[in-house]
Amino acid sequence: MASALLEAREITKSFPGVLALDKVDFTLRAGEIHSLMGENGAGKSTLIKVLTGVYARDGGSIRLNNDVINPKTPLQAQGLGISTVYQEVNLVPTLSVAENIYLGREPKKLGNIQWRVIHEGATRALEKLDIRVDVTQLLSSYSIAIQQMVAIARAVEIEAKVLVLDEPTSSLDKDEVRQLFSVMRKLKENGMGILFVSHFLDQIYEISDRITVLRNGRLVGEHPASELTRLQLISKMIGKEESEIHASSEHTIRDVPIKSGNPILTVRGLTKKSSVDPVNLSIHSGEVVGLAGLLGSGRTETAELIFGVTKPDAGSIEIEGQPLKPGSPRRAIRMGVGFLSEDRKRAGIIPHLSIRENIVLALQANRGWLKKIPETKQQELADRYIKALKIATPDADKPIGQLSGGNQQKVLLARWLASQPKLLILDEPTRGVDVGAKAEIEGIVHDLCADGMGILFISSELEEVLRDSHRVIVMRDRKQVGELNGSEITSQQLLNTIAAGGHE
Repeated sequence: MASALLEAREITKSFPGVLALDKVDFTLRAGEIHSLMGENGAGKSTLIKVLTGVYARDGGSIRLNNDVINPKTPLQAQGLGISTVYQEVNLVPTLSVAENIYLGREPKKLGNIQWRVIHEGATRALEKLDIRVDVTQLLSSYSIAIQQMVAIARAVEIEAKVLVLDEPTSSLDKDEVRQLFSVMRKLKENGMGILFVSHFLDQIYEISDRITVLRNGRLVGEHPASELTRLQLISKMIGKEESEIHASSEHTIRDVPIKSGNPILTVRGLTKKSSVDPVNLSIHSGEVVGLAGLLGSGRTETAELIFGVTKPDAGSIEIEGQPLKPGSPRRAIRMGVGFLSEDRKRAGIIPHLSIRENIVLALQANRGWLKKIPETKQQELADRYIKALKIATPDADKPIGQLSGGNQQKVLLARWLASQPKLLILDEPTRGVDVGAKAEIEGIVHDLCADGMGILFISSELEEVLRDSHRVIVMRDRKQVGELNGSEITSQQLLNTIAAGGHE
């Protein structure tokens, strides 16, 4: 058993009205990959920020190689040997790959930067990770996966002892994840300790040596990954008995009956050059229609065409039989369409605004800025949805940027529910949220269907699409290749349809 590399003991951290960490212990050993698991709001991000100098702890101690440390900034933590790679790559896209790796510590001679040394050093650093790219090119010219490898190369080059990977796989495809895991194993063999955070259970079990579980800011337990089943892990994370989880997993959206009548949404021949080939679909009141396919299959592009984010080259859209002129989200909203984007950071939340202000945003836009919603009405709406969706916050005036990912997602759901849409497009509504929050969001979808709302549901997790759809439209290579109904909605049939591309 390797010696302890990083030890945190009885870490306590409070925010106004919230005890985020309550005497939490965490131990990372040299040469191991240790996953930190828990629901959104469990304290994972707070613990990472305490360890990396973003937050000052209120109590407890941290040791690195048995020396007491007290990093007050991420730069100090980095100097001590603790480096972090975040879900959103925290580098400078307008600088070259090499400049990003050496940013802030450029080698100089007689006051001039030694570019040859930088380029050669950056190339060597990436080759250690089996990455071969032109380091003189802008970082932004490469994929998110390569950008994350650059961030890891930078961490390795500053001689990090501890590498914190916070949701590094959320935007990667399977091949990119495989490449990242290969790099992680290589770093582990070289004695680095890696703290890994992910909401993908399969990835956790594929790469982890040990798992620490937090719940409500408290330590639930620390376990070897090989000795903890998936069901046991979920049980510990959400605080439910395994029998309760079994019972809830047997329920699917198809237990909720679809209301009869004309379709809410009718799409015919929707086409966008080099984006989506003809798509035809309809959604009735109380029906969830899933869009399933692999990364790049055209799911998000289809959703954006329907909502008006992009304008189609051909095709028609109708809402309850009335034509929806394409290319205008405002018109879509006025006709009763809501759209929860897959990128809540860039196209969803306004981080410096309060929860209340974020919730009323779509409703206010629909009314027009001259008809301001009274603050008492805003507060009433916010309080209602905070309670209904179980948003974890002391009050509605807390900035949304301070909430966990799952709670931010619930606020965005509340935004569209407050506008009372007939049709709600949910693009990756559970991405980057934990098991408990996923179950709550899926439960909300079921309730909305029971109330008669039509939903277009998109998720990269195929089992989620199968569980939460009355019908499934299957896409591949940016075109519609099939539709599954009733007993056809199985993982095997879905995979067969994707593989066949619509041809048996």
